[in-house]
Amino acid sequence: MDSWPTRAEAAAAAAAAARAYTLHTLRQRDDVEVVGLLTTFNGQAERVAMHAVRLQLLRMQAAAVGLPVHEVMLPFPCSNEDYQRCMLGAIQAAREAGVQAVAFGDLFLADVRAYRESNMASTGLGTLFPLWLADSGKSTTELAREMQAAGMKAVLTCIDPKKLPKSFAGRFWDAELLQDLAALETSVDPCGENGEFHTFVFDGPMFAAALDVTVGEVVERDGFVFCDVLPAGVPVEEPTQPAADKQQQDRQQQQQLQPADAAAAAAVASMVRCPGQQ
Repeated sequence: MDSWPTRAEAAAAAAAAARAYTLHTLRQRDDVEVVGLLTTFNGQAERVAMHAVRLQLLRMQAAAVGLPVHEVMLPFPCSNEDYQRCMLGAIQAAREAGVQAVAFGDLFLADVRAYRESNMASTGLGTLFPLWLADSGKSTTELAREMQAAGMKAVLTCIDPKKLPKSFAGRFWDAELLQDLAALETSVDPCGENGEFHTFVFDGPMFAAALDVTVGEVVERDGFVFCDVLPAGVPVEEPTQPAADKQQQDRQQQQQLQPADAAAAAAVASMVRCPGQQ
């Protein structure tokens, strides 16, 4: 999509589990109205960095939640300067359309929140953190169980094998997985907030209908394990073919960004309207 909806007056973050639940949470509020999505992706690979999710799947998500999506294409390779320039252009367009704030799905990482707030301060847009655990008093385990009880379904698309076994790549993010994570010798956040894993949501209360997807090949690149998720009916590619190369490009691009930039680059944002605010 090339332009923001003219009724947009604010914004939020979404494609992984917590971010998708951010959208659902915002839609329960009377003081905001979600009007669109914002996502960054590797223009050469057409995938979201770190998640390695195909752009086509993000478009399917947007259609399922009934919202337009503004796609911010990042060049490859992508420097911090390139990233900031691309994001500034997208935020500028959103502000000119009347957007007032951007909401993110962060849970407890104070440094990432501070980074987002600092970057957004210069744009004139506010920030919202609907799932911030310090505000709700919940633990990440409680939040994960709440999301699953609400009907959210996801698959692990990228895992850090230094933090959990490679076999977790491609697994469904369900109650059994939460039990297995809790049984590990190392501490792993059930929402993957520390970068232990990344997910793709294919069903949940924010969707009009579940996405029809299949789990494809699992490949290991540059210290991470990626699982390719495909729209149903798309042939599964071999690890040596372009899908694996694209995932490697995504990781190379991500390495060029600072840690806080990496968190932002992997996010999907939702635009919201704030009734009664001028």
